[in-house]
Amino acid sequence: MRTELVSIPTPTVPLDGAFYAASGKPTGAVQLFHGNTMNFYVGPSRFLPPVLTGHGWHCLAYNRRGHDVLSNRDSRSLEGGAFQTISQSREDDDLAGRWLTDRTGHTPVAVGHSNGGTLAAAHVSSKQDTPGLVLLSAHRGGKDLMRLMAENGLMAGDRFEEMTREARALVEAGRGDQLLLAPGWWYVISAATYVEFLDHCPDLLDAAPRIRCPVLYVVGEEEPEDLYPVAAFAERCPAPVQTVRLAGCGHYYAGFETEVAGIVTDWLNQLDRENYI
Repeated sequence: MRTELVSIPTPTVPLDGAFYAASGKPTGAVQLFHGNTMNFYVGPSRFLPPVLTGHGWHCLAYNRRGHDVLSNRDSRSLEGGAFQTISQSREDDDLAGRWLTDRTGHTPVAVGHSNGGTLAAAHVSSKQDTPGLVLLSAHRGGKDLMRLMAENGLMAGDRFEEMTREARALVEAGRGDQLLLAPGWWYVISAATYVEFLDHCPDLLDAAPRIRCPVLYVVGEEEPEDLYPVAAFAERCPAPVQTVRLAGCGHYYAGFETEVAGIVTDWLNQLDRENYI
């Protein structure tokens, strides 16, 4: 597998990532959208390229500026997922997609995991030339997401109302960078980013009617339908949707990497045979 570390310019700091060149005659390109506070070298962004490149797919895995939880670059100033914004994430995905198209000559298939899947759906819904979309445990997004997560023991958990009031008050006071402990989220999040997800998170089900390319939607058996709405998405999307629910599998596909890679590869290769690309 030929791998090249790349740096994609943005209006502020660049997007770091890896370009994996296809083996043999290229079939197409795949843009990999990492999950919330993850990065380009973990999860599906890591285990998919070794398989996909062997089937002729160029792959780009990259960090959004909101990668990991907290990080620093060339100073003591902090960056990362705790400070991410939706608009910045959307811009990063657009810039990465353009870079990959320019590099390969192919409009990429969008493959996104978790929050990256929800962002990928929003990305594809505004682009009519995308050949395919793969959602790997994409959450529902929207204005009810944070409350639903709390009801499932995630993010703010039983402190949802209290944490929401605190975050909004900090933002209104001009202290949006203040970090908050999220009891069900395993890490910290800034008040501004918490409010951003409350008010501006893309809605997967709202995006569904605008998606015109074929879709593969994979979830683990342990993932609840209210947060990962496979059936509702398939019903609303006018394009062909193939759904897969993996028995015994969790959100991060631990122990199911080979199976998931096979499912995604088979689906992508079927896209090629049916001349979607």
